[in-house]
Amino acid sequence: MKSANTSVIAGVILIALGVLLLLDRLGVMDTAAFTAPLIFTAVGVLFLSLFIRRRDNWWAAIPGSVFLGLAAVVAATELTGGAWGAAFLFLFMGAGFVAVFVRERTNWWALIPSGVMFTLALIVGLPPQLQGTPTAAILFLGLAATFGLLSVVPVHTTDIAGSHAERMRWPLIPAGILAVMGLIFVLQATALLIPVDVAFPAVMILAGLALMVYAYLAHRDGRQKAHRPGPRAG
Repeated sequence: MKSANTSVIAGVILIALGVLLLLDRLGVMDTAAFTAPLIFTAVGVLFLSLFIRRRDNWWAAIPGSVFLGLAAVVAATELTGGAWGAAFLFLFMGAGFVAVFVRERTNWWALIPSGVMFTLALIVGLPPQLQGTPTAAILFLGLAATFGLLSVVPVHTTDIAGSHAERMRWPLIPAGILAVMGLIFVLQATALLIPVDVAFPAVMILAGLALMVYAYLAHRDGRQKAHRPGPRAG
């Protein structure tokens, strides 16, 4: 039944594309501008149908979002002359990785490329007068927010005791370092920065402090688990 549904979807897509190409060849209408977006959309829809039908097909959200993003880029370029066109590709790809995480919570890694894609979409959409240092600031702050979110969202892990949801603390280290770097570029952009030769040692000191705090928290949690009473025998 599922294979039949896929065949129906593929058949409808092929018929639609064939009709458009035929109209273009007969001179009835110029469909060249619509052909590429429709092809990309059709392939993207096929992958998304795989994603929706089975839980194990979480991977299909990635190529599906890429092809839909390409369709959006071509369409936006045709309609707006290129403004914000490339940003749509990153937006769709970011949404695809979010779908991977939502479908299977053990795929926590998908939040990292998702945050990167959304950050790149914002950078691509910046006006020309904000290129340069503001771009670097947005990049580092966007990555910091990505790792900060990763430390807040409960993720599912599997161990000897089974599957359970927990929050990870290690993303706070790169989040803190990236946030400091982003703030440095923000200060650079507003001409309030301390000298760069002082800023980088300060980042190293803060990174060392973050590692020490992380080690302390990990050691404390280990001691608490070691002293936690086990289940009583029946």
